[in-house]
Amino acid sequence: MNISEKLARERRLRLAAERLLEQKKRELSAANAQLSQHARTLSDQIVEQRQGLATARHETEVLKGQNTMVLSDLERATNAARIAQRRLWEAFETIEDGFAVFDGELRLSVANRAYLSLFEPGSGIDLGVAYETIVATMIQDEIVDIGDADSGDWCRDMLARTGRQTIEAKVIRLTDGRRIKLVDRRGEMGDLVSLAVDITDTIRREEELKEARERAEAANRAKSAFLANMSHEIRTPMNGVVGMADLLCGTDLDEEQRLFAETIKSSGEALLTIINDVLDFSKIEAEKLRLYPEPFDLERCLHEIVLLLQPLARKKGIKLLVDFDLFLPTRFVADPGRMRQILTNLLGNAVKFTETGHVMARVVGIELADGQYELHITIEDTGIGIAPDHVDHVFGEFNQVEDQANRKFEGTGLGLAITRQLVELMGGAVWVDSEPGQGSCFGLRLALAEAEPQGPPDMPDLPATLERALVVDAVQINRVILERQLQTFGLSVCICRSEAEALAALGAHEPFDLILVDDELPESEGKSLVEQVRTAGIAAPVILLSSDPDSRPDIDDPLLAVLQKPILRRDLYRTLQDLFAPADETEARASGAAPQPGPVAESRPMRLLAAEDNRTNQLVFSRMVQGLAIELRFAGNGREAVELWQSFKPDMIFMDISMPEMDGCEATQAIRTLEQEFSLPHVPIVALTAHAMGGDSNSILAAGLDFYLTKPLKKIEILAKIEEFRPKEAYPIRSGPTGREGV
Repeated sequence: MNISEKLARERRLRLAAERLLEQKKRELSAANAQLSQHARTLSDQIVEQRQGLATARHETEVLKGQNTMVLSDLERATNAARIAQRRLWEAFETIEDGFAVFDGELRLSVANRAYLSLFEPGSGIDLGVAYETIVATMIQDEIVDIGDADSGDWCRDMLARTGRQTIEAKVIRLTDGRRIKLVDRRGEMGDLVSLAVDITDTIRREEELKEARERAEAANRAKSAFLANMSHEIRTPMNGVVGMADLLCGTDLDEEQRLFAETIKSSGEALLTIINDVLDFSKIEAEKLRLYPEPFDLERCLHEIVLLLQPLARKKGIKLLVDFDLFLPTRFVADPGRMRQILTNLLGNAVKFTETGHVMARVVGIELADGQYELHITIEDTGIGIAPDHVDHVFGEFNQVEDQANRKFEGTGLGLAITRQLVELMGGAVWVDSEPGQGSCFGLRLALAEAEPQGPPDMPDLPATLERALVVDAVQINRVILERQLQTFGLSVCICRSEAEALAALGAHEPFDLILVDDELPESEGKSLVEQVRTAGIAAPVILLSSDPDSRPDIDDPLLAVLQKPILRRDLYRTLQDLFAPADETEARASGAAPQPGPVAESRPMRLLAAEDNRTNQLVFSRMVQGLAIELRFAGNGREAVELWQSFKPDMIFMDISMPEMDGCEATQAIRTLEQEFSLPHVPIVALTAHAMGGDSNSILAAGLDFYLTKPLKKIEILAKIEEFRPKEAYPIRSGPTGREGV
């Protein structure tokens, strides 16, 4: 091989070696790169592992701290539970009542000393004892007093009650006299929690309270009996005092004597008002006041009260007016006695505090459902009024407005308080509006049921010839009320204020069919106008309106009638019927012929029997009815009253309630029994009573009496009752021959 070949070969070998070296370098470089990558990865892993190890170490430290904290909390909780358990147990041990817990198998799990003290030491009652053993031990050791009950039955009842879903409390009596109340309840896990409460002191207090209540009720009954008795004892002599003073005032006295008599009368009436107020207030305070609703005539009630107040109003020169809504019914259902008391209080106060002007009772209302009416009754006056800061004061107990204007007026201060209580008891409300020096308006609102008869009216229509009426009255309100009343009867009305205006109207207008004249006209009397009307040849019927119940015009005129003010619609209607004859007599009057009187049905005086054991009261009663066309007899007791009823056959009886031998109720029952037994007519009997307590009226009316009057008697009430029950065949009580009197 030559050199060139050698060189070529060597060159080839060197090139191959270089390529191999280059390849190895590349492989080494790649290996170094991989080694670097592995080194970096390993380094990162080491770093991560170091960080994880650090985190793990940190977490280990945290867990160690938490474990320590948990152990500390657990220890504190254990200590707190131990303290709470100790305190709870100390509380159980501190309370005087027995406390015990039985497990689901009714074995004693927990019991305080009070519970275990019920049993004798050495009785074996301790934790783990069954409930049945405890019950049996109470019988065996004579711990419980079961009286006449069977011991086996008692134990079975005690075990049976624990199995009920709702365990009722049971009171047991121990042999030492204590009373233990067992209060048991089932827990959610079936445990029985039992509480043994010593109620001995509670029962003792209840018995003491019961005894005290009985003593208080007995004292209250004694007080009521005392008030009733004192009321009766005071009213009986006061009937003589007030009645005789009233009669004395009607005699011929000089000014000084009349002053003395009127002072006696007013003082007696004031004393009776105080007695009534105190009795009513005591009943209201004791919540013993009851209402007794029945049908009554509200309009008539108002007029009767006004009639009673009329003498005082006439003396003071003030007018008493009633404005009753003509579209309202007059009969309602309520307690008539309490309604009369309410209206009397309000009207009496208005008259009392009014020196000039008028007092008017106004009744309006609206119809509600089911026959109910909402009534608004207002009492308006032109009196001294009430200051705004005193308005709320007037309805308080024992309250009176103290100022210069009313310091002269006396009273208990209970009237308006009682009125408010009565109105609220009826479900209504009362209020007052007032302005000093201008007057006051007291009002009340009540919802009352209508009590009007459902049938047709019992009064025939007025004659068609009655078309035009002349009203002569000085008071505008009176004129307006009369105008409205007459317009509801279908009349056209002309109103005048004085005699001169009336005479001018009579001469300037068409003839009037009816003339209504007030008895007290300015500068003249109504009687004078009546005489001038008749002198002028005017034959129209005339109605004289008078405030004096004893006013009788000295005029012989068959076409003249007198009506007591305020005018009751029904009385006005009946008077118009009486004044206007049938058509043939009307034509005779128009032709100038005098009407012929019809046959007289009256043939005898009314027979009246009064049962009264008190001679003074007999004298008062006889003087009140003196001069009436009646025949009067007196009975000294109930037995005499029954005998005289059989022999005298009275048309009416006034019956005193408290009488010897036989009282008024017994006498009335005897009369009613005889009436029923022999089918005799019912004789009206009116009770005369000095009793005024609640329930007296019920017992009186239950005995068969038709009505009752409370002493002291009032002449106007006596006369009203006599007139109400007068039979048709008897003389009118104010005319005809005077009757005789006997005892």
